[in-house]
Amino acid sequence: MSARQALGKGLGALIPEKPLAEGEGKKSFFTCGIEEIQPNPFQPRKTFNNEPLQELVQSIREKGILQPLIVRRKGDRYELIAGERRWRAAQKAGIKEVPILVKDVSESELLELSLIENIQRENLNPIEEAEAYKGLAEQFRLTQEDISQKVGKDRATVANALRLLKLPPEIKQSLAEGKVSVGHARAFLGLDSPEKQRTAWKKVLAGGLSVRQTENLIRRLRPKTPADPRKGTSEWVPLIEELQRSLGTRVRIVGRKKRGRIEIEFYSPEELERILDFLRR
Repeated sequence: MSARQALGKGLGALIPEKPLAEGEGKKSFFTCGIEEIQPNPFQPRKTFNNEPLQELVQSIREKGILQPLIVRRKGDRYELIAGERRWRAAQKAGIKEVPILVKDVSESELLELSLIENIQRENLNPIEEAEAYKGLAEQFRLTQEDISQKVGKDRATVANALRLLKLPPEIKQSLAEGKVSVGHARAFLGLDSPEKQRTAWKKVLAGGLSVRQTENLIRRLRPKTPADPRKGTSEWVPLIEELQRSLGTRVRIVGRKKRGRIEIEFYSPEELERILDFLRR
């Protein structure tokens, strides 16, 4: 089975089971003391939302852990591959033993599987997801196309996520904390300097601006393009104004009376998609 075919079958389909040691039995999984398990050092998820985790704690108290944790052997202990939220919740719930499934993976495979598992489960915030893609690219020399195939997402999704890492640290932090959205963050990328990006970000936080309002703000902060006397004619001015009102962005008509082209500006992938949606109506 290829990795691509295995994606729909869950993480367990991607890695082989480790032969069971004496005393582990012949079951597909068994239980061990929760203190015998240590966290995954390559866990790409840096923050765990307390409210959903508390809900999981309550569920585990009532019903137990229904799905085994996936681990590998690490000396006389076990190291998590997948299931850290359940492991943390079980600790909070006071559970002493948990079901585990032992897999045989190397250090490099552990890193790759940890990144892929978290991305597929959509447990990561936008910056953690972007860092996970970066980790796959740098550690395993994968292209964006390779990554998209491994995690089952479009290449454009991977590319747009990686672009977020170009933002200043404080903006990335606010995105990770949910204070601004991915739409806001991508709009900030339409500005050509960290200083301008910070200015826009502060205005968004202070004014509670929507993504659409942020895109309009970005347009105002961008340097004005000098008018080209060869572009357009006065008779097109009403048409240009109507197009700009309808599309919510800057429009230029370039050419002569009998032929030419319409140029529509956009400053983020989301804004382009909004314009395309309008034109498809």
